[in-house]
Amino acid sequence: MGRYFRNLWEGIYTVLVGMKVTWRHLFTPAVTIQYPDVKLKLPERARNRLYVNMDDCIGCDQCSMACPVDCITIETIKSTPDVDLGLTSVGTKKRLYVSRFDIDIAKCCYCGLCVPPCPTECIKMTDVYEFSEYNRKNLIYSFSVMTRAEIDQAKLKLAAYEKEEAARKAAAAATRATAGPGAPAKLAPSASSGAPARKPLPPLPSRPASTPAKPATAPVGQPPTPASPAEPSVPKTEAPDNPDTKP
Repeated sequence: MGRYFRNLWEGIYTVLVGMKVTWRHLFTPAVTIQYPDVKLKLPERARNRLYVNMDDCIGCDQCSMACPVDCITIETIKSTPDVDLGLTSVGTKKRLYVSRFDIDIAKCCYCGLCVPPCPTECIKMTDVYEFSEYNRKNLIYSFSVMTRAEIDQAKLKLAAYEKEEAARKAAAAATRATAGPGAPAKLAPSASSGAPARKPLPPLPSRPASTPAKPATAPVGQPPTPASPAEPSVPKTEAPDNPDTKP
């Protein structure tokens, strides 16, 4: 009989303990927000969808190499010397066209490892977390601003420049082979560079054929030997005719 009432009390006590939280919130005003019209403010260091500022991107591929799931795809095209792509906001010179910069958000694990390696701080994580899609292909975000025509034009210009440089190097190699191994290498000026051709140097002045001999110096410790006086030159005279001799 005593065990029956003890089990009955334990059951009632357990229910009362479980309802304690319910009774406490029963008389508390509700704090439910009207989502999506009202949204909570996210923390400052929240990691959500990625964003890339292409004006500061230099195509270094550091973020792609740091990504553990390979969700970043970058393709670049080298610019020719006559093209100025400008500077980034931190003063870094841009030397590459970024023809492709895709991020597959469906693969992203929001680790944030791609943000610190960026030298120009062009990639960062935003507080946007509402980007669900019905089609998975719509989760691939393309940030490149180059059109198809601009990409083809940049590739053609680079191919022409590389062909010109290869021809110039081949001509320089042929010139060295013709001149011999000891001749200095002479490179033809590139047509793409705006530097003028170097003018030939003027010839050096010719050295006189005969130079006066330097006076001999006596060894150290000995008096100089006096020079012998030159013998006077005697002019040659023809012998007078002998009056006794007749032809």
